[in-house]
Amino acid sequence: MDRQNSQAGQETLKSSEAPKALISVWNKDGIAEFARALAGAGYEIVSSSNTAKHLRDNGLEVTEVAVLTGVPSILGGRVKTLHPTIMGGILARRGNAEDEEARREYGIPLIDIVVSSLYPFEETARGNPTKEELIEKIDIGGVSLIRAAAKNYADVTVVADEADYRTVMDALASGGISETLRKDLAIKAFRLTALYDATICEALTDALGAPEREEGREAEKVIPLRVTQALRYGENPYQKAALFMPTLSGPVFKQHSGKELSYNNLLDLDTLLKGQAIFKGVTSCVIVKHTTPCGVAEASDALSAYERALASDPVSAFGGIVGFTEKVDKTLALRLAEHFYEIVAAPEFDTDAIEFLKAKKPNLRLLEITGRYNPREQVTANRAGFLVQRETLPPLPAQAEGRWEGAPRSDLWGDLLFAFKAASLAKSNAIVLAKDLATVGIGGGFTNRVDAAEYAIRQAGDKARGAVLASDAFFPFPDTVELAAKAGVAAIIQPGGSLKDADVARRAKELGLSMFVGGPRTFRH
Repeated sequence: MDRQNSQAGQETLKSSEAPKALISVWNKDGIAEFARALAGAGYEIVSSSNTAKHLRDNGLEVTEVAVLTGVPSILGGRVKTLHPTIMGGILARRGNAEDEEARREYGIPLIDIVVSSLYPFEETARGNPTKEELIEKIDIGGVSLIRAAAKNYADVTVVADEADYRTVMDALASGGISETLRKDLAIKAFRLTALYDATICEALTDALGAPEREEGREAEKVIPLRVTQALRYGENPYQKAALFMPTLSGPVFKQHSGKELSYNNLLDLDTLLKGQAIFKGVTSCVIVKHTTPCGVAEASDALSAYERALASDPVSAFGGIVGFTEKVDKTLALRLAEHFYEIVAAPEFDTDAIEFLKAKKPNLRLLEITGRYNPREQVTANRAGFLVQRETLPPLPAQAEGRWEGAPRSDLWGDLLFAFKAASLAKSNAIVLAKDLATVGIGGGFTNRVDAAEYAIRQAGDKARGAVLASDAFFPFPDTVELAAKAGVAAIIQPGGSLKDADVARRAKELGLSMFVGGPRTFRH
């Protein structure tokens, strides 16, 4: 800086000894009241552009940023506050000799409070914007102001959320802003800017067609999450829990009645939502208990689908959750009210069905599924770290892409495909017996496939005769095939891939069983 500019800086520094509050906000709600409180506490209000106009229109005196910097807003408003005078006034360490010398030399006044809210990038991204519109809503100056103030929390107060206006106003009225409050606001500010940047990353990855998204090449994972609902408790009452959603995703459901949801309710709901997705396009019912289905059925109407799913295992259905791919009407509601369930979920409810269930079962949660969220990835946190995998429904097997061992039973293909879908929902190891598009036995969550088969066959009883059997993974030995033949199972579907595939196929043929080998493994742990 030359001597003339240095002298001008000295005059700027001397122009006002009052503490300064820099205000630059997109959201103007409540800002005039807050600025008035700051002015009443002795702060000089510094602002620019639309914020300055808004404050002046509300009767406040405002010092333009350009008065301090000597540079007007430029580049169509892209650059207003990004200037050494502003950033230096925020970042200067009080009591630091080197910083104080620089301030005196360049005429940099201290800024004690920074109030900033960011361009509405998230709202813009939700509205199907053009790429240019999206980019123009990426805030640069606001993020820089917030981060600078938060970094220097020891001397500067940052207010990045209008919800904190009242807290700061109360602190000023009570004698001043404490260091504890400045620390809390700084941490919140960093969290808000991190979420903001993560949301930008997510939206631009889609808008710009980054190859990492489709090919899974990311070296880092950025997931912008916001809490949407507090939950009653976690898996157990001593654990706290909450539901978070990605910032750019809409709600999955609308709750019409019942108690607040618990963590376990939403674990079960995940299985049910996968069931609704895999049976999309047909009238079906899935009953879930402890994250695994205990009854699945297709039918011509929702009531019939429910009756057939319930018949699969009425004991386990007690206290479970029930989901439909079709509307729940009053007739179905009357039948549902005869049993104890935690949740009934469907894409639609008749009004009289809602009113009846609310009166008859006030604790029953009725969830209208909006179907707006289809996760690209499944993220599981455990004591080894975070596991991330692509979240997709299993591709369905096709007769042309597999092989029949024994006599082909294309007449049973509908049941085999249905059983495959049901097995893909069950916890591994999983075995499903089905007949006429309804499960008659489900063995899920067993540590070996033989036990899973024995349980499913015992549950099916006489209905096992003529049923089909689906396995979520290959048979390592012929023992499950032998159990199926003994129970009278007519056909089997399994993905194959065992070292003993030939032994298993040979034994199936010896026992007169038709077995289709094809389709993917569908483990669910």
